[in-house]
Amino acid sequence: MIDIVWNYAKEQYICKMNIKEYIPFYKRNLAMAIPVMLTQAGQVTVQLADNIMVGHLGTAQLASVSFANSIFILGMVFGIGFTQGLTPHVGQSYGRGEHGKAASLLQNSIILNTITAIFLTCAMYFAGKFMGQMGQTEQVVKYGQDYYNILLFSLIPFLLFFGMRQFSEGIGITKYAMYITLFANFTNILLNWTLIYGKFGFEPMGVSGAATATLISRIIMLLLFSLLFIKLECYKKYIKLFKAPFINKELMYKVLKTSIPLSFQNVVEITAFSLSAIMVGWLGEVSLASHQVAMSMSSFSFMLALGVGAAATIRVSHQYGFGDYKSMRIAGFASIHLSVVLMAICGLAYIVFRNYIPAIYTQDPMVREMAAGLLIISALFQIFDATQLASLACLRALADVKVPLVQSVISYYLVCLPLGYLFGFVFEMGAIGVWIGLLSGLAFAAVLFLYRFHILSRRLILNGTP
Repeated sequence: MIDIVWNYAKEQYICKMNIKEYIPFYKRNLAMAIPVMLTQAGQVTVQLADNIMVGHLGTAQLASVSFANSIFILGMVFGIGFTQGLTPHVGQSYGRGEHGKAASLLQNSIILNTITAIFLTCAMYFAGKFMGQMGQTEQVVKYGQDYYNILLFSLIPFLLFFGMRQFSEGIGITKYAMYITLFANFTNILLNWTLIYGKFGFEPMGVSGAATATLISRIIMLLLFSLLFIKLECYKKYIKLFKAPFINKELMYKVLKTSIPLSFQNVVEITAFSLSAIMVGWLGEVSLASHQVAMSMSSFSFMLALGVGAAATIRVSHQYGFGDYKSMRIAGFASIHLSVVLMAICGLAYIVFRNYIPAIYTQDPMVREMAAGLLIISALFQIFDATQLASLACLRALADVKVPLVQSVISYYLVCLPLGYLFGFVFEMGAIGVWIGLLSGLAFAAVLFLYRFHILSRRLILNGTP
């Protein structure tokens, strides 16, 4: 009995943290997160610009871009998840000072990411053949296919850029990806205006112009980052450590054990959102266009919080590599706090300005009214989205991916989608009901991921093993 009481008291003392301990971690996490946040915000700004410019072409065009993106994003997030498997291993190697191993990880990831990008492009090409069998209107399918077929070619340069970015984040460098992305985003917006509406002597291309602009900007991103890896010493020193054999089966297997579950985990979540968009599309063009407006704003706050999540992965993996598990736990929870505050502020703004935001996208009064209602639901799930995102980023830093994958399946396939269909169609709540399903799935995931990080980080502090 005395041993039980003593062990409990020791556990409470070791794991106890106070607000003073968090303050320096807030500062360090923010310093690392801000470049990533600006990078993500820049990417969403381009998406917003796409939607705004396309929205002024008409409701069918806006709905078609939403439909095409709901399919394309499946391949994109699978690829992004695959590249993210590199970051925790590089971060842990960097934390231990194993620069040769970090270089070998980069070396092998280039091969893996290239193969994966080509495979995904081929798979998504065949998936696009079924766009006409997904219950959308003829006009939406026609415009959507035009947009999708061009956008598909951007997947390879985008994923190769992302793989380089994940390595850069693993060694704690986030600013160069920010510079490149912001430059490419400015280029994308300029090309959007030029190609969509036909400026500077170009013929108006409509939705195809938006896709072409994205393709060009993503090629520019890859070329610029490749140039930096060759020229800058902070990257070049790892390139110099490349050695034969170029393929290290052991390291490849190690990365794949993290990358593949992360890919499927991303797909599970985004599938829930994509299938929700398709369900909303069954309700008509107005509902789908309204969904796209609200989802665009949600994506903006999500991408900001994703920057905090990236910082969490970096900071937690570095501290894990150092063997400082208490600092690792504080860094993780500091990121969760920052993410929640950030997205709560965004959610409040969505409620306050819900009647004004839709007017930026469209002049259709029915779309504007419905989108205003969806923004209220979007505001409610900001806190849950922030919690699940940051908690998952902390788990990723520990290379803990298998259990969170199962938790994702439960949250999004067994909670989110069934409830979305139940409220949306059985209870006849329409698009609002589908979004209630999204809210429920995110809340369930947030609880599961947060509790798992709490348990694993506490075990590391007490026992030295997760």
